[in-house]
Amino acid sequence: MVQTAPRPRAGDTVTSVGGRRAKGLSGNSVGLLGSAVIGISTVAPVYCLTSTLGPTVGQVGVQMPAVFLAGFLPMLLVAFAYRELNKAVPDCGTSFTWSVQAFGPRVGWMCGWGLVIATIIVLSNLAGVATSFFYLLLGQVTGSGYVADLDGNRPVHVLTCLAFIAVATAVSYRGMTATKGVQYALVGLQLAVLAVFVAMALVKARTGDLPGSVDFSWSWLDPFAVQSFAAFTAGLSLSIFMFWGWDACLTVNEETQGSAKTPGRAALISMAVLVGSYLLTAVAAQMFAGVGTEGTGLGNPGTADNVFAALADPVLGTALGVLLFVAVLASAAASLQTTFLPVARTVLAMSTYQALPPSFARIHPRFRSPGRATVAAGVATGVFYAVMSFLSENVLIDTIYALGLMICFYYSITAFACAWYFRRELRRSVRDALFKGVFPLLGGVLLAAVFGKTLYDMWNPAYGSGSSVLGVGSVFVIGVGLLLLGVVLMLVMRRRSPAFFRGEVLTRSTPALVVED
Repeated sequence: MVQTAPRPRAGDTVTSVGGRRAKGLSGNSVGLLGSAVIGISTVAPVYCLTSTLGPTVGQVGVQMPAVFLAGFLPMLLVAFAYRELNKAVPDCGTSFTWSVQAFGPRVGWMCGWGLVIATIIVLSNLAGVATSFFYLLLGQVTGSGYVADLDGNRPVHVLTCLAFIAVATAVSYRGMTATKGVQYALVGLQLAVLAVFVAMALVKARTGDLPGSVDFSWSWLDPFAVQSFAAFTAGLSLSIFMFWGWDACLTVNEETQGSAKTPGRAALISMAVLVGSYLLTAVAAQMFAGVGTEGTGLGNPGTADNVFAALADPVLGTALGVLLFVAVLASAAASLQTTFLPVARTVLAMSTYQALPPSFARIHPRFRSPGRATVAAGVATGVFYAVMSFLSENVLIDTIYALGLMICFYYSITAFACAWYFRRELRRSVRDALFKGVFPLLGGVLLAAVFGKTLYDMWNPAYGSGSSVLGVGSVFVIGVGLLLLGVVLMLVMRRRSPAFFRGEVLTRSTPALVVED
């Protein structure tokens, strides 16, 4: 049964309607286009491409486009799960809320924790990337090597990074109206520059007189041509990371026009735009530069962490090449700002349902945004990055490598939650069986398999930066340690909020809420 409630007053912390909590967010402030833009922006396509093209080629060679498609498959299957769950329960807690209703408070709490900690890691990484490209761009514009080298000064880098985090937090704090205006411009810039890059790379590659350039082959789309299963899974892990973040458009479902259907449609639009952009850019870059290990070759380990920096001038020329640097900076900055949306709204939902302290459920009376949760996310991100940066560069790198574990963890739980939540409806029609059962279950199995394989590989100290703790890989220690930290926090909250953990606050029978103006 769906119950309709009057819109809560600005500043209200919790309004209870039929068991489900109206959280006071600004309803009907995001349309289909705005929601899709949020999903694309959070993924940061240009940043993902420049940092992932090289490592993926290093693992699978010319099969890079095929691996991108393979990584898209489980994400698409999970997107179907999100769409169906959002239709039934349009709640900004998304993975947390749905997994609680499917599997109970403990599994749901850990699923929410997985999303929160993954987002904190990504936010810190995005801030670091934005800082690096900020100084790189200034160095390009001014022609000063000294300015470009400021990024290597650790105190300067961290202070600039904290400034980026503060600005992004402030924009998100001001609510969805401020967020949309910034994102339309930044996402539009990213996609426009990518389109110019793809067009010029293809035109120049077809001349046939470039060192390392190769002709297109349909075999590039064959995942079975990858040389080994180990190489395929390593490339697949990178590909899955490239698609992570599209679910941000579902975390703003309570602020979206047509909250039951629009976010799911926006997620699928975001996925279509992303996979199209990735495939076109991968093919164009591969045709232009090839997969060699020297010069501009995509397999060159010296340029693997920033492929576009090496290809900007050769593809676009000196005049237009700076646009690629601008696009990467815009991509990281845009994603930094929108990535605050899912973590703040997940914390808001967890607090509203008594899974976290009630103070995080406060809504700003003017901006109608989860102000305290947003600020808390910003502070946590800044502290996390600063501590990790000064502690050890290897620790910071390994923390980023551990991100894939968190992504697969909460995505797979959400996918399984969909199949279990709708288990009694799977015989109603073929559509229900496929989209509520088979597809989500298959997506969950695929991501759970990647989770297990990644966990196994992380044990080896060679994984990530190569550092270890008592002979165990640092990435494993960090990844498992962060999950265990979630268990400890959950036990603390169980003592503070016993009602939630007894299943008295949020259950499967808690009715959905539609908030109207």
